[in-house]
Amino acid sequence: MAKRDYYEVLGVARGANEADLKSAFRKLAMKFHPDRNPGNKDCEHHFKEVNEAYDVLKDAQKRAAYDRFGHAAFEHGTGGAGFGADFASSFADIFEDLFGMGGARRGRPSGRERGADLRYNMEIALTEAFTGKTAQVRIPTAVSCEVCSGNGAKAGSRPKTCPTCGGYGKIRHAQGFFTMERTCPACHGRGQVIEDPCPTCAGSGRVTRERTLAVNIPAGVEDGTRIRLAGEGEAGARGGPSGDLYIFISLAQHPFFQRDGADLHCRVPISMVTAALGGGFDVPTIDGGKTRVKVPEGTQSGRVFRLHGKGMPVLRARGTGDMYVQVMVETPQKLSKRQKEILAEFDRQSSGETHPESAGFFTKVKEFLDGFGNHPDPA
Repeated sequence: MAKRDYYEVLGVARGANEADLKSAFRKLAMKFHPDRNPGNKDCEHHFKEVNEAYDVLKDAQKRAAYDRFGHAAFEHGTGGAGFGADFASSFADIFEDLFGMGGARRGRPSGRERGADLRYNMEIALTEAFTGKTAQVRIPTAVSCEVCSGNGAKAGSRPKTCPTCGGYGKIRHAQGFFTMERTCPACHGRGQVIEDPCPTCAGSGRVTRERTLAVNIPAGVEDGTRIRLAGEGEAGARGGPSGDLYIFISLAQHPFFQRDGADLHCRVPISMVTAALGGGFDVPTIDGGKTRVKVPEGTQSGRVFRLHGKGMPVLRARGTGDMYVQVMVETPQKLSKRQKEILAEFDRQSSGETHPESAGFFTKVKEFLDGFGNHPDPA
């Protein structure tokens, strides 16, 4: 069977430039690739045909010979365009475009690796969160080796380009229809080897040290807040950039206040007499002071009083939260005989106006039971 014209095979004009040739080859190679058409002999034939045409036309000298003499230019062993070793070279030209794989065309690795990020958990008191503070933290971490300046090589020497991969960190080789790529086993992808390692860091470029850092805790910081210290993490390998340090803040439980965002809550017990007759009490504030809470006559248990501006500062913003004081009426215990007599007399003289809430409640209970024809047992 006579061979088809190479330009016809690729579907391009005779004056097509290199970009047009490559684009046409890429589309046809994807269309007829054996992996996409398993067992299809026609596709395999077209795939070989497309590769052969592109192998000739991409080369300026071969293309000039073909334009002048046609297929006869490559007969009798004068520069064949067969499907053997030349396939790997032509197909490798667009292998990265087809499958997204890199190779020696990419930039060489520097051998420098970024250091790991570090986490430090810090617990502070609620009062410290209110005022803010500067805390000192001690962190054991990897720092750059001063002896070798972090490059891992002994003083007076330097890392050398890996002879196995030529400094690219990866090795490429043809295997059948594919060009495979793997990490260089000699330099482990770094592109450099150290023949004479630094005795202090054993070639890693890092040593372990304990560092003391000052951390600024802003006023109003909340439980779970994360503070980032850029570049204060683990030093990078062989002079690489350092990672970051993250401080995670947790707040210790306060004996009096409970926090809700910028607001503070507390519960204060008051006597039955204060609740009935009215009065007041002093309550502490988070800034170390105190303020007076006035209790009006007839205050019920559970009532909440709002103290404006007595809460926490708002983080990264202006303003302050509020403080909410909930009063709980305490029932007296261990009464004397006389005290019990006074309470019993007060109860006999009380009416619905004295206890409007309980009177209204039991009125509703009676109406509910009357609806079912039930009557409570007489006392």
